[in-house]
Amino acid sequence: MAVIALVTALVGTTSVTATITNYMIMVVSVMALAIFSGNSGILSFGHVAFMALGAQISSTLTLAPMQKAMLMPALPAWIAQAQFGFSAALAITIAVVMLVATPTGMVIRKLAAPVVPIATLGLLIIVNSLIIGSDGVTRGSQAMYGVPNDVGLWVATSAAAIATFIASLYRESAAGLSLRASREDEAAASAVGVNVPAQRMIGWIWSGAVAAAAGALLAHYLTVFSPKDFFFDLTFATIVMLIVGGMGSVTGALVGTSLVTVLIEILRRLENGFSIGPIDFPQIFGFTQIGLCVLILAILYRRPGGLLGFVEIGRFLVRPRREASTSSTPPAEGAAEDTLEISRVRKQFGGLTAVDDVTLSLRRGEILGLIGPNGSGKSTLLGCIAGNIAADHGSIRISGREMCGQPAFVIARGGVARNFQSIRLFANLTPLENVKAAALQKHRGMSLVQADAAALKLLAELRIEALADRRSGDLAYGQQRRVEIARALALDPNFLLLDEPAAGMNEAETDELLSILEWLTQRRRLGLLIVDHDMSLIMRLCHRIAVLNKGQLIALGSPSEIRASAQVREAYLGRRHSQILEAAIVPLKQTGRA
Repeated sequence: MAVIALVTALVGTTSVTATITNYMIMVVSVMALAIFSGNSGILSFGHVAFMALGAQISSTLTLAPMQKAMLMPALPAWIAQAQFGFSAALAITIAVVMLVATPTGMVIRKLAAPVVPIATLGLLIIVNSLIIGSDGVTRGSQAMYGVPNDVGLWVATSAAAIATFIASLYRESAAGLSLRASREDEAAASAVGVNVPAQRMIGWIWSGAVAAAAGALLAHYLTVFSPKDFFFDLTFATIVMLIVGGMGSVTGALVGTSLVTVLIEILRRLENGFSIGPIDFPQIFGFTQIGLCVLILAILYRRPGGLLGFVEIGRFLVRPRREASTSSTPPAEGAAEDTLEISRVRKQFGGLTAVDDVTLSLRRGEILGLIGPNGSGKSTLLGCIAGNIAADHGSIRISGREMCGQPAFVIARGGVARNFQSIRLFANLTPLENVKAAALQKHRGMSLVQADAAALKLLAELRIEALADRRSGDLAYGQQRRVEIARALALDPNFLLLDEPAAGMNEAETDELLSILEWLTQRRRLGLLIVDHDMSLIMRLCHRIAVLNKGQLIALGSPSEIRASAQVREAYLGRRHSQILEAAIVPLKQTGRA
């Protein structure tokens, strides 16, 4: 950026200097959008509202009292008589807009992700309407003029560099990593301890602050503006810039801003008519918007994630090469009361009872298998324990603490980790980032360097440390399963819930997983609750086995007891086939051949 500004200052014409200055301000506005939308994956149509407020507040604070009395006669006296320099006005503006962003963020955090874009569009319309309707306090629909010209090429360039640094810093921070995890899979992020609503609100407030700065910069560069300058056209331009480059990376936001700025300048010059050889094209109203629409359609058709997608070309934050901790001290043994107690848990979906008054207990250091026919309620029970599914009735106590009804992230931080039946990794993050995201939730004061070391150590325990910097979505199935287990272990849990951990693995991979799970159970004194249809794995691995059928617990005992249970055979085979099997087994028992 400094090079571009220096070249422009030395050899650029007035027109080029204006274009580059405007480009730098647009970088600030796109970085504001990238902080929230790029990390959360939720598109916002409302950030230009923060820019409008930034322009309005900073202009009002910097205008001379005499001019304010003429332009905005209804201003409160204490504002009308005050006049600040640009720097002070900018600081006040950012603070005020952050205050405005806080209550709106409290609303945003409670909304489901698919409806947030509509809510943000409503925010844009509300702010625009309030500015237009507050004639006397604002200029209404009329232009605000006489704004001090405090922003030039170097101020805009400095602001763009700072905004890019802030966006990069936030992306690589614990908060940014947590928000990126929720972008990939909200349920999985909650399961590793991420408070998704809180992280969205943090990203929203910080992005609002940067957007307010962009609005103030634009106002003090233009010196004359009206509410229509901060409405749909600017919203569309910033969104196109973010999406075209790739909203998943800061570098993509920079590339998109550069490309779209150049394209806009070209299209504006062609909008009044142009010629190609002997063919004359007339003036085309809206030619710039048409060109941007064609660009975004073409880019998204060829590259749905934008030109760069989630790729960062060069890190703005240089971090030292990570090394796994060499400590091999096992975790301390749990106390006797470290037990997961499930008492009369029930869950219904409409008229279907998926889990029906199930009571179980699991001690640390024990492996409990949970089996049953398809649809027997195994995964639902795991979801109730982990908080992903709200139980209708019952008690779930972790080391004596009641957890039933708590959100998933609270239960995850409280000592229960899980995987999912279908792999739910953060596909566009690396295995290292997957595991680190969980470690940072459990150990809130952990630095990023410490989190890197802890994550590498866990990947080494699962024998996949060589894959630390690969994209998780590109790994083989068995490798992804191991990353998911390592991510769960990063929570340093007392209890680990595994839903078909060996599904899709071949025999060699399954045997290796068995040895890893046995080793982890002994070393970490984990309580493992495992759901799997592989009876060989369950019988070899588990100390006790619980059997569900139609949501009810029908058997609980050692592998040999479960193997001999007629009720279990009936649940799997049906009564008629179970009786046939029993009739065939009895003579074999009598002859000693069974």
